[in-house]
Amino acid sequence: MTASPTRRPAAGRSRSAAAAAAAVAASLLLLSACGDQTDAAIAKREAAKNRNPDAPLFKLLPKDVQDKAMIQVGSDISYKPVEFRTNGEVTGIDPDLADAMGKVLGVKLNFNNATFDTLMGGMKSKRYDIAMSAMTDTKDRQQGVDSTTGKKVSDGVDFIDYLDVGVSIYTQKGKTQGIDGWEALCGKKIAVQRGTVSHDLAKEQTKKCEESGTGPISIEAFDNDTEAQTRLRTGGVDAVSSDYPVAAWAVKASGGGKDFELVGSPVKAAPYGIAVPKDRQQLRDALKAAMEAIVKNGSYAQVLKKWNVSDAAVKEVKLNGGS
Repeated sequence: MTASPTRRPAAGRSRSAAAAAAAVAASLLLLSACGDQTDAAIAKREAAKNRNPDAPLFKLLPKDVQDKAMIQVGSDISYKPVEFRTNGEVTGIDPDLADAMGKVLGVKLNFNNATFDTLMGGMKSKRYDIAMSAMTDTKDRQQGVDSTTGKKVSDGVDFIDYLDVGVSIYTQKGKTQGIDGWEALCGKKIAVQRGTVSHDLAKEQTKKCEESGTGPISIEAFDNDTEAQTRLRTGGVDAVSSDYPVAAWAVKASGGGKDFELVGSPVKAAPYGIAVPKDRQQLRDALKAAMEAIVKNGSYAQVLKKWNVSDAAVKEVKLNGGS
């Protein structure tokens, strides 16, 4: 019998198959070199980078926080010197204290920007684990009560108190118009940040002004303190009110102290608190322990000295100490 000739694949098909195989191999090599780029894999690598199980307070954290190695912080990052951005980086009193706390907890506290009056809702919707944003600890906020209407609007939060501050008023330099306190604001215009203690005080005072027949205060509320400052600088209002550290910073930073001046004395000294949802008690207790730890190890005092607010230091880290 005559042997049949060996059948060979067409040259074109052979080259095509080889090219495909090479492409697949190259893709596998690329994936191997770059690693898994899925969201889950990226989150896992980020957690590994931030997690320090050997940190002294790591074991106090809830398991989900240990796994993520991240605490999401809601904050209005426009409130110098408490929290603001410099060259794109978040800085200030709160971020520095959060960094120090993160070191003893062994996880990262990650700041997310939002307007102040949305922070409570952000915690309720689980967008943020906590809020750290120069937030004054008040009974209304603890109980979830709207300070204006008196109606319950949320489940409330617990506060870890870490700074004692008062509320100040400032005006254009040399244009105080006799404003030396809240009573002198009757019939005047004031700018405040919406949802703050300054906003509440202005509303309380205007009622007193109306009752005394001296004329109400015209209140302009803005999303952030920077907008309120701009309104004062352009002469749209007679004064601005904000927390003392913020007011003092604004006066010093404005034209080298040539644009604004503080008037009167700070009033209604009250604590800033880290707000934690009431159903996150283990996280709350871990954060309180972390704040106590940085007070003890000296990091807390260093941060306050850096930002010139040492006078606002608390003697004791209290839970829900506001009134």
